[in-house]
Amino acid sequence: MATKAMYLSVTNQSLLSSPATTKSLQVRSFTVRCSTGAASTGVPVSAPWKVSDARLVLEDGSIWKAKSFGASGTQVGEVVFNTSLTGYQEILTDPSYAGQFVLMTNPHIGNTGVNIDDEESIKCFLGGLVIRSLSISTSNWRCTESLSDYLSKRNIMGIYDVDTRAITRRLREDGSLIGVLSTEKSKTDEELLEMSRTWDIVGVDLISTVSCKKPYEWVGKTDMEWDFNSNKRHGDAFHVVAYDFGIKHNILRRLASYGCKITVVPSTWPASETLKMKPDGVLFSNGPGDPSAVPYAVETVKAIIGNVPVFGICMGHQLLGQALGGKTYKMKFGHHGGNHPVRNLRNGSVEISAQNHNYAVDPESLPNGVEVTHVNLNDGSCAGLAFPQQKLMSLQYHPEASPGPHDSDLVFDDFMELMKREKAST
Repeated sequence: MATKAMYLSVTNQSLLSSPATTKSLQVRSFTVRCSTGAASTGVPVSAPWKVSDARLVLEDGSIWKAKSFGASGTQVGEVVFNTSLTGYQEILTDPSYAGQFVLMTNPHIGNTGVNIDDEESIKCFLGGLVIRSLSISTSNWRCTESLSDYLSKRNIMGIYDVDTRAITRRLREDGSLIGVLSTEKSKTDEELLEMSRTWDIVGVDLISTVSCKKPYEWVGKTDMEWDFNSNKRHGDAFHVVAYDFGIKHNILRRLASYGCKITVVPSTWPASETLKMKPDGVLFSNGPGDPSAVPYAVETVKAIIGNVPVFGICMGHQLLGQALGGKTYKMKFGHHGGNHPVRNLRNGSVEISAQNHNYAVDPESLPNGVEVTHVNLNDGSCAGLAFPQQKLMSLQYHPEASPGPHDSDLVFDDFMELMKREKAST
């Protein structure tokens, strides 16, 4: 920056004064000349702030410029919005988001950093993260690294400084859209648009990509500092076989905290092998994608129900619906967030629930004897089922609520009672 001083003669004349009283004043002023150095060296100097270097191209033709963080490259996925105010790390590690870009409606993300205790699986499965404002600092005693560094190490793309409110409104009006995230300047908008219009998530088996490869025993319980229902425990120890369709660690922790011995098995584990274990109950877990794309899982569920008490969560709920002869359908934009109201039709209470799904069970397609136990109060969709004759129960949402409220945690106690009654009857 260069400055040059000069003197300027100014005549200060009052409107009421006569020419005889005119005074000449000398005022010092400055001419400021700014330089980036390009003129003198011929080398452009980058701006001291980050500029837009990424694009989100949606299949409707809209192009959203943004700034990148985390990994670089080009990725395609289904864009969904999540209304949770906290818990972005649990969302990042929820296997149910495989094949999707998660847009956070809460504008400020990253301020608490990340830590190893909040992981819900062994890795991040989502395609990318879309946020409005990326925190430039972290402030949390549990923080071990920043969100940006965390995503870079796990090769997950993120963008910020994009109008998430406008994109959310578009998704609510038009439904979930396929999008392409890219930091590659060599790719044209037309190329990215073509990618978004030729990729589809419907009918794709995403469960097999997130499930474990072999059985294992789960032993970890909820830490005492987080265990909010420690007084609700049974004296009986139940053996539960949990099918991993994309299971979250906190579901396993809650089952263990309620006194269960847990064997986790892959999504393709034969029903006959499960029944040989003589479990007290079977859990069908949450998971990503279209339940109609995994007929092998439906057949497994069919072979197990009626033999032992079963509990389905999210994807497990949808698979139970299909196994009973019902139909599932793709929702307009799904349910994603920790603040969805659900009515328990059995006792009339309302629970604030954590939800993450794009498909739902059509209650009109279910056979006689199947009871709808819970209803989503936002759109009236089926949120829970029970079939006492077949010893089954299910929820469309996440009772472990990580992140989210604890209103629904006592459903694990209902599962314990179901196994307890079965054990007593045999």
